[in-house]
Amino acid sequence: MRRVFFNTGFFSTLITCSLLTVQAAVAADLLSIYRMARDSDPVYAAARSSWTAAQEKLPQARAGLLPQASLSASTQYNDRELDFRDPTVAFSRSQYNSNSASISVTQPIYRRQNWVAYDQSKTQLLLADLQLASAGQDLILRVAQAYFDVLLAIANLSFTEAQKTAIAQQLAQAKRNFEVGNATVTDTHEAQARFDLVTSQEIAARADVEVKNRALEQLIGRRAPVLAGPAKNFSPTPPTPNAMEPWVERARTTGLAVRLAEENLTFFTKDVDRNRGGHHPTVDAFASVSEFGSGPTNNNGVNISSGTDTNARIIGLQLAIPLYQGGGINSRVREALANEDKARQDLENARRSAELAARQGYLGVTSSIAQVRALESAVVSNQSSVDSTILGQQVGVRTQVDVLNAQQLLFSAQRDLAQARYNYIASLLRLTAASGELSETDLQRINSWLEK
Repeated sequence: MRRVFFNTGFFSTLITCSLLTVQAAVAADLLSIYRMARDSDPVYAAARSSWTAAQEKLPQARAGLLPQASLSASTQYNDRELDFRDPTVAFSRSQYNSNSASISVTQPIYRRQNWVAYDQSKTQLLLADLQLASAGQDLILRVAQAYFDVLLAIANLSFTEAQKTAIAQQLAQAKRNFEVGNATVTDTHEAQARFDLVTSQEIAARADVEVKNRALEQLIGRRAPVLAGPAKNFSPTPPTPNAMEPWVERARTTGLAVRLAEENLTFFTKDVDRNRGGHHPTVDAFASVSEFGSGPTNNNGVNISSGTDTNARIIGLQLAIPLYQGGGINSRVREALANEDKARQDLENARRSAELAARQGYLGVTSSIAQVRALESAVVSNQSSVDSTILGQQVGVRTQVDVLNAQQLLFSAQRDLAQARYNYIASLLRLTAASGELSETDLQRINSWLEK
């Protein structure tokens, strides 16, 4: 498949024209790549399977509150011998069949542990929902990171190729000037050294493009398509609200990691109650119906009975009071208390981490905006510097080295500008994720910033 480059709209005229020529095919945008990954990413698929498995926690816990019924049946052949010690009593041997069937039902009336376990299962469902939502946010971040890593790698390759072309032109000119005696061999050596260096950088840039494409392919499960780059009119805007503290407060209260830690603490608090329920008595209602029958009894070859049938019906209540179980219940309570304390500390850590993530995300967004604006001016200034330096070389007031240095500064500014634009998008996504609000809608917004 032929590789093409994306149209940035902020590169130099030379690069922009070449990229527009190559990008004739329809490029895949961020939203389409996300949907491919959502259907193919094994990490997210595993999270969905884990969520499906967690849905069974509720019926499993509910089973401890519902009646338990069992049916049993048996049949057996009996061959019994009686040999009396008194020699005056004759030896006796009886042979017969016996059959039995019974059905029993037990209904828990009071089992403290079962009721708490049922309540815990509801918390487990909430945890599963939050874990799946967290996996969804993580997928969005991973897809965006892989997507813009590819674009940045392609941009870096484009800059390197353009720089190589410019240096090659300067090298050819230096050789011509040296041949006619208008320049020294130093200019030729300087241009050759720059050309060799940028050639090695081009090789590394091509390898980086392949690596970043393979990372994207791991997410979408297919060959990486051509990607759409930022539109010409793309301009970073501040987040809403444009203040740090509201984002920090959102992250502390609604961040998914915080909500997960809160529900986890709730679960372990209930677990303490469940283990303490081991000290409570249990009350069950039970009922059973059974039938027992034995076939004709043969005693020493003589039928002495035509058989018997017995029916029994039982209903009652059963009370069980735990007195001593080797200290196991107390040990499990202490373990649950320790787990509860750990969950409480995990919650505090989650809140602090969420606050830090929100601050980092907000500062990343605002600093990226400032960098983009500064680098846009730097690109314009460096382009003017290159033009004036080339003109100065033509009139003899600038050297070949001056031109190469000016070109190097221009390409570095262009590369940094592309990096700043992608950093802005990544920081904006991380900021939204820290508040627990990152969704496909955010990708749709970013998608509107891409070239159609």
